[in-house]
Amino acid sequence: MAVDVMSELMIAAPIEVVASYAADPSKVPEWYINIASVEWLTPMPAQLGSRIAFVAHFLGRTLRYTYEIVELVPNERFVMRTSQGPFPMETTYTWATHPDGTLMTLRNRGEPTGFSRAAAPFITLAMRRENRKDLRRLAAILART
Repeated sequence: MAVDVMSELMIAAPIEVVASYAADPSKVPEWYINIASVEWLTPMPAQLGSRIAFVAHFLGRTLRYTYEIVELVPNERFVMRTSQGPFPMETTYTWATHPDGTLMTLRNRGEPTGFSRAAAPFITLAMRRENRKDLRRLAAILART
């Protein structure tokens, strides 16, 4: 069973502000509750082919994985993909201008293997809950700027 979780939130900030902040992997630990640290494996700033190592805590486990930026359209779309870790995962951010600010969508999808495969329904529910928290945290941070 595949994991495919999509969450969205209206953020009361201009698209340029939301997209530049969210698409900076260095800022991820500030707004992703479960991300403990990031380490750039390639030179900054974010660009196609950039690789970033993440350490996360999720469902009582410490996860280490490396994402590669595979798509980057400023103020529109940002996609990172990993082929390692507990299961291959793709994370996509999209932004759309709205009269109330910016509509941001966060999507995580992947194909669990091993034990993670059996836990896919539980992982999906937990990921949806955490993604919503992360987007609300991002909105709160940007409201202070």
